[in-house]
Amino acid sequence: MSLNRRQWLKSAGIASGVLSFMGTSTAAIPSFQEYLNSQELDYAPPGTLVKLSSNENPYGPSKKVRQALIDNFDSVCRYPFEDRAVLQKKLAEKEGVTTDHILITVGSTEALKITALAYGLNGGEVIAADPTFETMLYYADHFGAYVNRVPVKEGTLELDIEEMENRISGNTRLVFLCNPNNPTGTIVPADKLRDFCESASKKTMVFSDEAYYDYITVPEYPSMLELVKDNQNVIVSRTFSKVYGLAGIRLGYIVARPDIIKRIKKCQVDRPNILALHAGITAMDEHDFYKYSLDMNLQARQKIYDSLDALNLEYVKSHTNFVFFKTGVEIKQFNASMQEQGVKVGRPFPPYTKWCRVSTGKLEEVDKFAEALKTVLA
Repeated sequence: MSLNRRQWLKSAGIASGVLSFMGTSTAAIPSFQEYLNSQELDYAPPGTLVKLSSNENPYGPSKKVRQALIDNFDSVCRYPFEDRAVLQKKLAEKEGVTTDHILITVGSTEALKITALAYGLNGGEVIAADPTFETMLYYADHFGAYVNRVPVKEGTLELDIEEMENRISGNTRLVFLCNPNNPTGTIVPADKLRDFCESASKKTMVFSDEAYYDYITVPEYPSMLELVKDNQNVIVSRTFSKVYGLAGIRLGYIVARPDIIKRIKKCQVDRPNILALHAGITAMDEHDFYKYSLDMNLQARQKIYDSLDALNLEYVKSHTNFVFFKTGVEIKQFNASMQEQGVKVGRPFPPYTKWCRVSTGKLEEVDKFAEALKTVLA
């Protein structure tokens, strides 16, 4: 029995960096805890603030998805094995791959974390832009990986993919590419994206986080699913949290070669519940709601641009459901001032601490943001 306990502790690698897991010390834990705390601080009681801080789709879920949740509520006494298979098949058909290429996850956040576990441990290296979406990076750092951060380009705030590739070494386990990037809203130029991912994937694993892919308006902009279908070392993640309006239901998936899926699946703790699965199954057939969400996002984004232009504020043209703009004020101070006006905007994204990420809410919410912005920066 004591032998089993020692084996469990060694494999878990938790609780104060258990047994100095592969050289990991407790020094990595505070930064991860700070990240968790920042997520909790993002909460605002319903009705107290206009919430433009988490890149959600305020128009969802659609009426059909809501009805699907109600219709399947009596099924919560059942395990969701068959329903997961149904969604997995629909996703495989949508993406043009086999079901063995699909792993359904609890939001794309889980996909990021379990991939970090599968590829970032044992002192390995993860290369990523700075700033970018931090979930995978904090998780990898927490479990002993070295995060090699490559600053975005000055002025354009685009990902410096040339430098990212230059930094790939024998110790690099994974290159993380959030495209479109969060929080900058930029995309890698279409004519460079495939070449970069194809070249990098010959040296290490490439993770393409495409959470905001639906919002891209560049004609025929490529998805790195193309490289997955070519059997390359590429993982693509997608989510139901954004355009489908299901952030609270926690449903996402990754697409990769079957052998890669098997490796990541070993790190999975659990799977989405039965209601989340039915929400996803129904949402995939909601083409009208999908188009409506994209249209409303374009309108809200233009309203944000107009409000920033009126104040001569610098911003980056976005390919997402948020806009990153320069306030000239430290973000914590700016956030506090905006909340006094009833509007909650994005958290800090070092080193751009005088910039702000604001999400595209409903049109009337964006109007309130514009009024608050004028008041705060007057």
